[in-house]
Amino acid sequence: MSMERTVIDNLWIEKTPEGYKVGLTNQAQDDLGSISFVTLPKVGQRLTKGDAFVELEAEKSVSEFSSPLTGTIVHINEGADKDPAVLDDVEESNAWLAIFSDVNEDFR
Repeated sequence: MSMERTVIDNLWIEKTPEGYKVGLTNQAQDDLGSISFVTLPKVGQRLTKGDAFVELEAEKSVSEFSSPLTGTIVHINEGADKDPAVLDDVEESNAWLAIFSDVNEDFR
């Protein structure tokens, strides 16, 4: 099931039946190195594009990613919350961070 992806600041965005899924691109993974800690947003949190979205601690740096979307968080990747190494997966689809609903669709 290949969907159209948009990439903004090393985060990919994909429209899914649940909402807009956002994850790390392979480029972001390469830039960060092995991820050891992740701070994800809370389910139900409303974010505006540009707000602090995710903080990642990795072997090469600590990075904060800004929200690429304006919307409400409806799911987070709980697997990544428990084991941040999930975000190192070369299959980008597995390196998702959160799903937004009620998205302002003018982000492209």
